[in-house]
Amino acid sequence: MKVKKAVIPAAGFGTRFLPATKVVPKELLPIVDKPTIQYIMEEVAAAGIEEVILITGREKGSIEDHFDTSTELENHLKKKGKEDLLRMVREISEMVTLVSVRQKEPLGLGHAILCAKRTVGEEPFAVLLGDDLIDAKIPCIKQMIDVYQEMDGAVIAIQKVPRSETHLYGIIKGKRVKDRVYRIEEMVEKPKQGRAPSNLAIIGRYILPPQIFGILEKVSPDVKGEIQLTDGLRELSQRFPVFGYEFIGDRYDAGDKLGYLQANISFGLKHPELGPKLKHYLRELSTKSK
Repeated sequence: MKVKKAVIPAAGFGTRFLPATKVVPKELLPIVDKPTIQYIMEEVAAAGIEEVILITGREKGSIEDHFDTSTELENHLKKKGKEDLLRMVREISEMVTLVSVRQKEPLGLGHAILCAKRTVGEEPFAVLLGDDLIDAKIPCIKQMIDVYQEMDGAVIAIQKVPRSETHLYGIIKGKRVKDRVYRIEEMVEKPKQGRAPSNLAIIGRYILPPQIFGILEKVSPDVKGEIQLTDGLRELSQRFPVFGYEFIGDRYDAGDKLGYLQANISFGLKHPELGPKLKHYLRELSTKSK
């Protein structure tokens, strides 16, 4: 079955970026000149997904506004003859069909996905976490859809990480079944250092069957009272094939301050107008620091 819908959880408080996120949602913090979440939406659209279910919390209406039509702004740009900017603004509002669902309490990623049950219905769907930016020639979620259609099972994005960092991620244990694809046998959420079953970390992209909803409804909350997606995926793997896919592309953790800066530099270097100037500045900076 074709994957036509994507779920993007965006209900978190963004506390790691305070005070910047006191009023502005972390999803709207810019990477160069575009909000972080727009890169995620562009990945979805480029993969041919038709509808996005945005899981939001309080004070997150500005995210929906960004992807809505802005009549006053469009009229202003039209009067000023700024056709390039007008076209860009219109493309943002026409990118995807956006449905917003409110998560009334921040009760974990599993709960956020469960909020999309009614809107998703009985069909497979994608999940993209806004903190993970993946720069790839073929959109990461499109790569995963191709694997899903070939392997006929849930697909989780994975990436090799240093052994010293495995305690920061969900880690899989699996059997390699083809190039870059592993049949997952075990998933451990943030294992203690030295106890990880591998160095293959779960990254924020998933293709899931609708059966995950029934499983998440029965998952017991953790000690924080949250429903964890990893617990649901572990149960899912007992009933359906679940595969880890080692995607092709560069990943940036935009939810981390250093990762956010790295993303800005990397995307800035690719920017047609800013790239050469930024490259020159970084060279000067490097010279001064010696």
